Amino acid sequence: MKSNDMVKYLTQEFVKYIDTPKTERKKRPKEQWSSRWFGMIPMAIRMFIRRMR
Repeated sequence: MKSNDMVKYLTQEFVKYIDTPKTERKKRPKEQWSSRWFGMIPMAIRMFIRRMR
């Protein structure tokens, strides 16, 4: 990807974010911090531990 394409994409995403009403932006459910930082690994570990019991 060229730098111009990246700047164009980031600008489009920023404008899309700004154009959405504030109330609609807040409706999105928040992810748990563990899945946000580590992805599916914490969930897989929890499932493995539950299965072992």
